[in-house]
Amino acid sequence: MKIAFVGKGGSGKTTLSSLFVRHLAASGAPVIAVDADINQHLGAALGLEEADAAALPALGEHLPLIKDYLRGTNPRIASAGTMIKTTPPGEGSRLLRVQEDNPVYDACARPVELDGSDVRLMVTGPFTDADLGVACYHSKTGAVELCLNHLVDGPDEYVVVDMTAGSDSLASGMFTRFDMTFLVAEPTRKGVSVHRQYKEYARDYGVELKVVGNKVQGQDDIDFLRAEVGDDLLVTVGHSDWVRAMEKGRPPRFDLLEEPQQEALRRLRSAADATYARRDWERYTRQMVHFHLKNARSWGNERTGADLAAQVDPGFVLHEGVTAPA
Repeated sequence: MKIAFVGKGGSGKTTLSSLFVRHLAASGAPVIAVDADINQHLGAALGLEEADAAALPALGEHLPLIKDYLRGTNPRIASAGTMIKTTPPGEGSRLLRVQEDNPVYDACARPVELDGSDVRLMVTGPFTDADLGVACYHSKTGAVELCLNHLVDGPDEYVVVDMTAGSDSLASGMFTRFDMTFLVAEPTRKGVSVHRQYKEYARDYGVELKVVGNKVQGQDDIDFLRAEVGDDLLVTVGHSDWVRAMEKGRPPRFDLLEEPQQEALRRLRSAADATYARRDWERYTRQMVHFHLKNARSWGNERTGADLAAQVDPGFVLHEGVTAPA
């Protein structure tokens, strides 16, 4: 299952995504965690020391390798250099699977041990001074989008992506790449404003969206969130001494997380798992192609000097049973 956490800056989205990753890992589920936020904090939230988190390999720095590997023997892609973030797979493309070993994971993923279980952590890398004035952050997240386009995952396998804050997540087609999107919202007007933006834009794409109310202090906060987001409100989360200790860099064993928080995480997983029965790989592939053609027309053709519409394999549908070259 592919799961995104979104929300405004400071909502607690990274904290909740890290708790969800820990919850999945504690059950023994295979997990890939991806930090796609401009503020790279997921590694620290998963317990890495600051120096170790800063040393994680950035996906964007390995984009040539990623493109070359995913291209495979696809005859519609003349060269890895003509691939852009939305390039879809086709016959001959290599695909990524959650539990395999491959050159992309070797270069870009690092194991993080969580109470006896390992998860794979991948990061986009921070927005640096060298990027100012010459790049937008979505050039960093392009590697994540390309990987998601080529990812085949099954039930009880999880890819959890901590997305960039606010409605910036809507600036590319990546928001359609998930089985479930959890929007973390505080019980404030600013906290719920992202929900309105996300809901309106995502409606036409069939995006599964649920709200996680965070920093909730009482029934009045719950009532406010319910009035603002309606049935999209799935769970609410209040103060946690365990989380406070984690934020100080001293997390206790995960099984000591308070029961209300544990129950909230169980409900998040149940909601995500329930989407599996509603998977529509044809729609997923169609949306992938839609955003690729949109990007090709607006900037991709000019930048690569190629007709990127020719990369689309009209007979190809990404699904769990599809095979790819070794």
